[in-house]
Amino acid sequence: MESFAAGFEPGAEPGLPEPGQPEPGLPGAELPDEVPGAVADEEGGLPDLADEAEFEGALESILLVVDTPIAEEQLAGVLEQSVKRVTAALHRLAARYSEQGSGIDLRRIGDGWRFYTRDRFAPFVEKLLLDGQRAKLTRAALETLAVIAYRQPVTRARIAAVRGVNVDGVIRTLVARGLIAETGTDSDTGGILYRTTELFLERLGLSSLGDLPPIAPLLPEVDAIDDV
Repeated sequence: MESFAAGFEPGAEPGLPEPGQPEPGLPGAELPDEVPGAVADEEGGLPDLADEAEFEGALESILLVVDTPIAEEQLAGVLEQSVKRVTAALHRLAARYSEQGSGIDLRRIGDGWRFYTRDRFAPFVEKLLLDGQRAKLTRAALETLAVIAYRQPVTRARIAAVRGVNVDGVIRTLVARGLIAETGTDSDTGGILYRTTELFLERLGLSSLGDLPPIAPLLPEVDAIDDV
């Protein structure tokens, strides 16, 4: 990590969700009560989702790491719950965030759901990202940059899986600073792929990616990305 980070200085640099599009109306169509094959996991060590607060927490944890809007059916499959219950919980969460004036906005875009920054707070997000171009990189940003550098092109979801945390804010900061850029979509998931830029090489004083030093021992989990 020391040699990789030689061209960057760690510091303070938070990340926030990106501004989205205007919130569309929420559909009220009838949905099937059960997902075929959905059963409670009694032996797999998964949390008991009978409690609504636990269930909503599980939904939020998934929504934090998705690259693109995720459908109710997919959420139901992951949580092994009915589509009807998932949809009802999503509507409750969306209404709650709105009533509380939360900066997080849960929206249904197209056929799926995703977190966005509430529109009225977008100017603060933009200001942070612009100011962030002059801020120093945090350790989290350096680690995320390392994952992209050594395993590019790679999606946000796979980076989040390796690091074990949401990386949306860090990704947006790295894009805003010109260190990474989008480079198409993953053929399997449709997620946006990211790569490093020429500016990244310039900041490290490298002529090509082949000149990158070996993966630092502080980031052994980067190798695990091929198994995600």
